[in-house]
Amino acid sequence: QVQLVESGGGTVQPGGSLKLSCRVSENIFNFNSVAWHRQAPGKEREFVASINVGGRMDYSDSVKGRFTISRDNAKNTVYLQMNSLKPDDTGVYYCSANILRRHYWGQGTQVTASS
Repeated sequence: QVQLVESGGGTVQPGGSLKLSCRVSENIFNFNSVAWHRQAPGKEREFVASINVGGRMDYSDSVKGRFTISRDNAKNTVYLQMNSLKPDDTGVYYCSANILRRHYWGQGTQVTASS
């Protein structure tokens, strides 16, 4: 059973930074990609960023230039560095490990940007 554990969420003022971690119980190269998504209250879950097995990184337009996805292969961990946080970035952040049509999800970590 693949397990993903997110950490690093919290509450910051607008303009602040947070770094999220997603630790995967298996070698991350067993998956086509690992991605971050978020869900704001009353809204659907949306894509934030992903990194594929070849190292290609993709971002949603709303976070491009502010968020950076990276990985530590030895630790089977994927990170999301979030800078210049806005109130609209508030939500529960989930990571997923993806292979073909299978998607494994973590439990999520809360991020709140509020004054």
